[in-house]
Amino acid sequence: MNDKSARFKPEHHMKQTLQRILVAAALMAGGSAMAQGKPVCGMNNGKAATGEPIALGAVVGKTGPDDFSASALASQAYFKCVNANGGINGRPIEFTITDDQWNPEVAAQVAAKLVKDRKVVAMVGSSSFVECGVNAKMYAQEDIMVIAGVGVPRECFFAKNYVPVNTGPRVSATVVAMHAAQQYKAKRMVCVIPNIPSLGNWACDGAKDWGKANGIEVDVITIDPGSPDATSTMLQAAAKKPDVVILNVPKGIMVPMLAAAEQQGLARKIHFVSSTPAYNFDVPKTIGPAWSGNFDIHLEFMPVESAGKDNMNWKATMEAFGGKKDPRDSFAQAGYLAARITTEALLKLDPKKIDRATVSAALRDVKGFQSDILCRPFYVGTGARHNANSSGPIAQVSGSGFKQVSNGCLMAADPELSDLRAQEKQLGL
Repeated sequence: MNDKSARFKPEHHMKQTLQRILVAAALMAGGSAMAQGKPVCGMNNGKAATGEPIALGAVVGKTGPDDFSASALASQAYFKCVNANGGINGRPIEFTITDDQWNPEVAAQVAAKLVKDRKVVAMVGSSSFVECGVNAKMYAQEDIMVIAGVGVPRECFFAKNYVPVNTGPRVSATVVAMHAAQQYKAKRMVCVIPNIPSLGNWACDGAKDWGKANGIEVDVITIDPGSPDATSTMLQAAAKKPDVVILNVPKGIMVPMLAAAEQQGLARKIHFVSSTPAYNFDVPKTIGPAWSGNFDIHLEFMPVESAGKDNMNWKATMEAFGGKKDPRDSFAQAGYLAARITTEALLKLDPKKIDRATVSAALRDVKGFQSDILCRPFYVGTGARHNANSSGPIAQVSGSGFKQVSNGCLMAADPELSDLRAQEKQLGL
C-alpha cells in the first residue's frame, strides 16, 4: 500500500464530512433557538464535552488603574457554552485567564506560563494596555496566534501573530474626530491619552494626521495613568481653546475628567467626544445630566442594544454562562467575537490533530467572518500586522442611556491604514 492510499480512508472522510454537516446544521438552527432565548454555541447539540481538553488562554489587565477584563470574561462565557454543547467535536475547551496587573514584567511572566508551561494552542480574548508590546516577539517565536478581544498600544496592531478584534484607540479616536469635524464644524481639537509606551502620542496621531490633511489642528496631551490629575488635565486642555476634546482614556480615568470639566464649566463650552471605553451603560448615570446630548462616542462594534441575531446571541450567552457582574459592553462584544472566531476555526479541524501548528494555520485562514456586531467582514490572513476592524458608528449620551447619531458606520481615514486597505482589496473584502 502506497503512502497516498494509507492516508486516505473513505470511512474517515465520510465521518468528517458528516461532522461538518452537523456543525453547519447546528449553526443554521440558531434562529429558532434564539427565539427561545437560548444561546447558540459551537456544535449546539446540548451534550457536555468530555474528551481531552484543548488549552486556551488570555492575558488581561484586571487590577490597576481600571479593570480591563470584560473581553476575556465574555470569551469565557462563550467557551462554557461551547463545552455544554459538544465542545470542539467532543473535546472541551480549558480556558485560563491571567491578570498582568498593568505591569509589563507580570505580563511577560503570566504569558510565559500560559504558552510554555500550560502549552495553550492559542490566546483568545486578551485585553491589556501592556501585554502585547511585551509578548509579541515571544508569540511569534512560539508560533502561537492571539485573537485578542481588545488591543490597545501600537504593538497590538503591528505584530504578525497578534490579531485584535477591536479597532484600537488610534482608529477609534480618528473616527470620532472625523465625526466631530463633520457634526460640529470643529477646527481645533485636543486629544488626551495615557502616557504608556507605544500608546502615548501614537493613539492620538491618527486624528492628528487626518486633521493635517483636512485643515484641522489636533493637539495631544499625555497623562500619567497611574496618578492622573483630572483637574489639571482639563485646565490644560481648555487653555488650548479647542472646539472639541477627545478623551482617549479608560473609563476609570475618563469619568473623573468629565467631572472636573463640568466643575470648571466646560461641559457646555466645549464639545467632548471619546473613543470606545466610554461606551458603558454605567457611564451616563455616573457622569450626570450635564453631559446628555454633549458627549459623543465612537463604537468599535454595533450598539450593544441592537437587535441583530448575533448580538442577541451574545446577550443570551452572557445571561446563561457569564457572571451576573460581568460587563455587557463593547469590550464584552469583542471577547464574544474572539471566542466565536476561534471556535469556528477549531471546529474545522480533525479533533485528534489539534495542536498549536494546526490551530495557528486555521486562524490565519480566517477570511470573511461575518457578524451583525461588526460593520464589515473580519479577516486574519498572513500579513505582517492586523487591524481588520477600522470603522464603527457613533453614539451620544442621552439621558441615562445612549442614542446612535451616525448614519451607519464611519470608516477611518487614517493614512497609517493604507497598507491594510491594499491587503483588503487583494482579499476581495
